[in-house]
Amino acid sequence: MKTVLTHIAAIPLAAILGTAGISAPALADFSMTILHTNDFHSRIEPINKYDSTCGSKDLEEGKCFGGSARFVTKVKERREAIEAAGGNVALFDGGDQFQGSLFYTYYKGKAAAEMMNLIGYDAMTVGNHEFDDGPEVLSGFIDAVDFPILLANADTSGEMALKDKLKGVTIIEKGGEKIGLIGLTPEDTDELSSPGKNIRFLDAIATLKGAVQGLEASGVNKIIALSHSGYGRDLQLAAAVPGIDVIVGGHSNTLLSNTSDRAAGPYPTMVEAPDGGKTAVVQAYAYGKLLGELNVIWDDDGKVVSAEGEPIVMDAAVAEDEDTKARIAAMAEPLDEIRNTVIGATAAPIDGSRDTCRARECEMGDLVADAMLDRVKDQGMQIAIQNGGGLRASIDAGEVTMGEVLSVLPFQNTLATFRLKGSDVIAALENGLSQVEEGGGRFPQVAGIRFSWSRAKPAGERITAIEVMGADGYEPLDPSALYGVVSNNFMRGGGDGYSVFETEATDAYDYGPGLEQVVADYIQATGGYVPKTDGRITEAD
Repeated sequence: MKTVLTHIAAIPLAAILGTAGISAPALADFSMTILHTNDFHSRIEPINKYDSTCGSKDLEEGKCFGGSARFVTKVKERREAIEAAGGNVALFDGGDQFQGSLFYTYYKGKAAAEMMNLIGYDAMTVGNHEFDDGPEVLSGFIDAVDFPILLANADTSGEMALKDKLKGVTIIEKGGEKIGLIGLTPEDTDELSSPGKNIRFLDAIATLKGAVQGLEASGVNKIIALSHSGYGRDLQLAAAVPGIDVIVGGHSNTLLSNTSDRAAGPYPTMVEAPDGGKTAVVQAYAYGKLLGELNVIWDDDGKVVSAEGEPIVMDAAVAEDEDTKARIAAMAEPLDEIRNTVIGATAAPIDGSRDTCRARECEMGDLVADAMLDRVKDQGMQIAIQNGGGLRASIDAGEVTMGEVLSVLPFQNTLATFRLKGSDVIAALENGLSQVEEGGGRFPQVAGIRFSWSRAKPAGERITAIEVMGADGYEPLDPSALYGVVSNNFMRGGGDGYSVFETEATDAYDYGPGLEQVVADYIQATGGYVPKTDGRITEAD
């Protein structure tokens, strides 16, 4: 692992950081700048405002964001400026580097590892999507990076591919001071991804308490959690566990800012810990649009004196590193034929945003569910259910390429068909509605049915009305009748909490065509797709 040892000089911190309004530390204080990313999701090339790969026109007009080459430039610039002034700096990632573009589909973790090494990370926690292709792919990624990958709240001792490869805790040195790092992933990763049967995921609060106590017993009094748990869960962790100074978050793709009116909270969000201390919680949205920068000052006892900062927008004002840009272009050559193939057109942008598709009927959800049902309706399937979290991008107006479809549907899921009693269809939808408040990816996008629900009701009892399309229009769903259902193989295996698909389905076939090809074929067949929503999901008072 590359760790730069520096000694802080007695100069104003504002001069070190280039940030106005921050007081200089006392001589006994220790300061460090934390740069951080999360939920990069294989956006190795620049992206557009819809979080998809940027087209040539937008590139020429300077409308693109992110991409690994910009991060090489900006991280190098900030690191050199801080260290030249005698300061300390570290770069962390909050998980989910995997999955989201053809770079992952083609290279798996190899492209992410190469880019992260070039950017110069100090540590990373495991996100749930790092398990999408099983423990073996994650194992190869760990072997390829030159910094520690952390995971404390999982027992991997029974999984030979990961045994002894993942540390729960590590200690790095900056400016002669020891910094303790702890890695966390979602406690329900076994439902969110494909870690296999040999890994057990553990309670984050109990894990954190034990890890903090161990670090403190080793004489470490500056502790940072790299937590792919989501903003809401991070606030709970900060309030429940003493001794954590900073939580660098991920998973919920949360924008924190002191200047944006779209922010979910301030950057950092300060939480009072049980011991009366303060924990700074940060997150930097997703897809490489922002680089988080938090400036922390600790006193000699390891208490946080101040924590201030603001994410940096990674727009066209940040130049792409030319060598990295050339390397990415070379890696992209095998992908170009696939992603540049035009498969159709759309009359308007198709909204596939996380905020919409995990909370209500969305245009992308209607498109994907309609395409799924259209593909298998001649097999007697009547209902389509797609998890909103499986939709990963929007598509802009005009020509639609296969690359754009793959940005929306990067998981290589296949269609799964089966038969399910009406009561079990209701149970599945109730599961899908059970985590709306947390932005859970299980939210059901549907076709062939329509339903109304109320968030005022408790989880498991939220559906207020449900109908299924029959020969003469919509009719009430019969809890005792058997219905043909199409979903994706991830959900059919119990993913996102849809255990009823795994345990109660009959006549199941899990090896249908790829979901991305089904959607591409559907768009192509329309001769010009027109995005819409039609009220198939409504929220009651």
